[in-house]
Amino acid sequence: MRLTIKKYLVTLVAAFLLSATAQAADPIRIGYSDWPGWVAWEVGIEKDWFKEAGVKVQFEWFDYVASMDAFAAGKLDAVAMTNGDALVTGSTGAKSVMFLINDYSNGNDMVVGAPGIKSIKDLKGKKVGVEIGFVGHLILLNALKDHGMSEKDVELVNVPTNETPQVLASGQVAAIVAWQPNSGQALKLVPGSKKLYSSADKPGLIYDTLAATPQSYSARKAEYAKIAKVWYRIVEYIQNPKTHDDAIKIMASRVGLKPKQYAEIVKGTKILTLKEAKAYFKKADGFKSIYGSSKISDDFNVANKVYKKPEKYESYIDSSIIDKM
Repeated sequence: MRLTIKKYLVTLVAAFLLSATAQAADPIRIGYSDWPGWVAWEVGIEKDWFKEAGVKVQFEWFDYVASMDAFAAGKLDAVAMTNGDALVTGSTGAKSVMFLINDYSNGNDMVVGAPGIKSIKDLKGKKVGVEIGFVGHLILLNALKDHGMSEKDVELVNVPTNETPQVLASGQVAAIVAWQPNSGQALKLVPGSKKLYSSADKPGLIYDTLAATPQSYSARKAEYAKIAKVWYRIVEYIQNPKTHDDAIKIMASRVGLKPKQYAEIVKGTKILTLKEAKAYFKKADGFKSIYGSSKISDDFNVANKVYKKPEKYESYIDSSIIDKM
């Protein structure tokens, strides 16, 4: 009997090791989408820096919400998403670990008013197109709060972010909430439209991150550390005056825009250096910490019934890889 159990255990261990080896041989699948802080990954992809770093990765391009759906469905090991949306995705059972902060939005997320709407206060009693329950909704609530208003003062119309420019142009709403390139498209598509409020009014409200499944992160942490090192090589390449133009050219090509156009969009994104990221990973209240920002997002999600109970937001954040760099 003991011999049988011993053989069984040897077989089990061998199967586990074989599975782990097979997993390690597979590339880490990362979903990313059209946001400057995530389009920046394209620099590392094109330069073949991941291969140089000795890590196998497979970047997959998605619309933003579709990327989170794929992550929740187990089709990705990691995904680029905001800290608030990581909590939303986690509330459905698809938990994640945010181990890298790419940037925070610094103007690219906007409330854009239709012609004749000159301020947030002009929206009282009017319709606003926004993707309810996602980051634009949070931007809108802060805009209203900062102007002495609340969600009760407007009528929300649920609009997918990539459709907001067309909805504003149709005259169905008095304003829309979107991020670049959609917010910029709305301003160009609708003559007389105006930026009423942006993420620059509330820096740190939205942190953009790379988040991995807890299982993948635990099993392949050394590989994720290599991915993080490549990321800061990308950041240096973008911020170095000698290579900045080439970086912008690569990023613009990914989204089908001219480099000059894309350079303006990048300005609305505060891409963080390693030193800056380390500071935002420190525990603190308010928007100057990913912890404080995530607490605010969690409160928002519960209050707006995005999910019922508060998430343990601290369990979604791990700075250990960054701390060692």
